[in-house]
Amino acid sequence: MEIKGGEVDMTVKEGLPKTKEGLPEEAFAIVGDPEDPETWKLPHHKKSIFRALRGKLDIEKTVDWERMPATVAALSPGGYRGQRVDANPEQILQAAKHLAAHYRQADKPLPDTSLLWCKRGQGIYPRPKG
Repeated sequence: MEIKGGEVDMTVKEGLPKTKEGLPEEAFAIVGDPEDPETWKLPHHKKSIFRALRGKLDIEKTVDWERMPATVAALSPGGYRGQRVDANPEQILQAAKHLAAHYRQADKPLPDTSLLWCKRGQGIYPRPKG
């Protein structure tokens, strides 16, 4: 940002990618409006995602595994600490599928919460008992 003749030149700032919590939209499981970071929800990558987006690192190595159980729980009917993410059913389903793909890629079991399960693309179901 430069000051020219008493006015602020925002061209440098405008050329930078939008971020929320220092992360790009690709780091979030739900992106309502790519132009509005306030609509981005459920961050689940580390800042190293910037290197992955430049092709310098496998994106799966940027998943924030300490944050993932809480992120997945936020999609469940019980939510994370009683708070479910504010999103429509389609966004929740897409986010659940996206996060489940990270678990599969890492060969990790999904967290044992009363979490959402995707069943052949038919929707979201509570974890079956038994």
